[in-house]
Amino acid sequence: MMRSEKQKMLAGELYRASAPELVALRVRARGLVDLYNATAATQGEQRRLLLSELFGSLGQSVEIESPFFCDYGSQIHVGEGFYLNTGCVILDCAAVTIGAHVLIAPGVHIYTATHPTDPAVRRSGLELALPVTIGDNVWIGGGAIVCPGVTIGENTTIGAGSVVVKSIPANVIAAGNPCRVLRPVP
Repeated sequence: MMRSEKQKMLAGELYRASAPELVALRVRARGLVDLYNATAATQGEQRRLLLSELFGSLGQSVEIESPFFCDYGSQIHVGEGFYLNTGCVILDCAAVTIGAHVLIAPGVHIYTATHPTDPAVRRSGLELALPVTIGDNVWIGGGAIVCPGVTIGENTTIGAGSVVVKSIPANVIAAGNPCRVLRPVP
């Protein structure tokens, strides 16, 4: 049986993002994101309903500041007490799993989407996606970039402006480009 482009995408295999099914899913997500970004902070119930329709799963007491952007939304799973500040982007071509009580500062980008390094394969229009996992009680500083396939362990702080290209363990403070462990959490 032939696998759909969405099945390939979610399995971490080469897939074609221009497939009609994936285009339709992105259009749906953009519509929900546009509606979400157009609501006022005082419209808490409406905002929660839109996020519930957009995200794969949503903990209690979640707050996402506008503007916010994502590709599909349905691969985003966030825990209790999650806070995402303004101007953040989550490219969720693969699962993005974010634990409880995670704080994400303005301008943070989380990418699961990546492209082949072989120019011939890249020209063919095929893409890849690798999941991102962020543990409980993590704080990610402003302007940080979390790259495809990365896991950030619980209780960890990622410094502002960091580029996280490799997984970071639990209970540490890490920063830089590339992001590296500086010291354990006190």
